[in-house]
Amino acid sequence: MNECVFCVLPGIEILAENDLVRAFFDKYPVSPGHVLIVPKRHAATIFEATPEEMASVGDLLAKVKAKLDERYHPDGYNIGANVGSAAGQTIFHWHVHVIPRYNGDIGSVQWHT
Repeated sequence: MNECVFCVLPGIEILAENDLVRAFFDKYPVSPGHVLIVPKRHAATIFEATPEEMASVGDLLAKVKAKLDERYHPDGYNIGANVGSAAGQTIFHWHVHVIPRYNGDIGSVQWHT
């Protein structure tokens, strides 16, 4: 059986962490500064997260944003999780993407109401 890459994290530099989650740069970034926030406990989807893990993600999200703002100066952010292969999940250890966005970048989306 293959070990989960997010449980092992070989050679990954940790950007920030707390007791329940850790953050590091995505190996395949959508944009400069793309970070993943990953729980230390293995669970397949965000729907399996405990309330404490979700609170820890929120805590780390603020710290990660401050670091990315200082280093990359993005114009905005996409924050989200993919759940299931139909939604683009490729590693079945839940995680939250923090994707800095820049005016004019190809992935920027504008919603109209």
